[in-house]
Amino acid sequence: MAVVIGTLYGAASGFIGGRTDRVMMRILEILYSIPFMFFVIVLVTIFGRNIMLIFVAIGAISWLDMARIVRGQTLSLRNKEFIEAAHVSGVSQWRIITRHIVPNVLGIVAVYSTLLVPSMILTESFLSFLGLGVQEPMTSWGALLQEGSQTMEVAIWQLMFPAAFMVVTLFCFNYVGDGLRDALDPKDR
Repeated sequence: MAVVIGTLYGAASGFIGGRTDRVMMRILEILYSIPFMFFVIVLVTIFGRNIMLIFVAIGAISWLDMARIVRGQTLSLRNKEFIEAAHVSGVSQWRIITRHIVPNVLGIVAVYSTLLVPSMILTESFLSFLGLGVQEPMTSWGALLQEGSQTMEVAIWQLMFPAAFMVVTLFCFNYVGDGLRDALDPKDR
């Protein structure tokens, strides 16, 4: 959700430019001013603990960074020859965005997506640790860490194993993101 919304919003904002770009970026800055965790906690307390609601709430805020990154890449692509050729040949703006801009920013989007996953895992784990996350019988690392913290004096392994697996998973996602960034970096070619 965050990837699709952020990519389309950023590409449209950067390509259209002018007053539309300024308005879209001001809307983005207003949304940035809303405290992320407060927004998620309010949604969870109003609508109840539902795993789909948690992921929708996290995705509804996580697209902001993606939009800003894609907008920057779109601004650099907007004046390239192939974009100008498509514009001169009468291709609509929406088609230029979806057929030319978005495919050219997919490398950056893929890298940032792999780096976005660990932050989403941490956010969901934090909410579950607070008791606002998933409900039983489902579980998450945050719920396991919360249960393990209650028994850590007598059974430290109930805290250590979920924490270790969470750290390894987050490390792996960051490692994949760094590898993708190195592989897709046009400066290294």
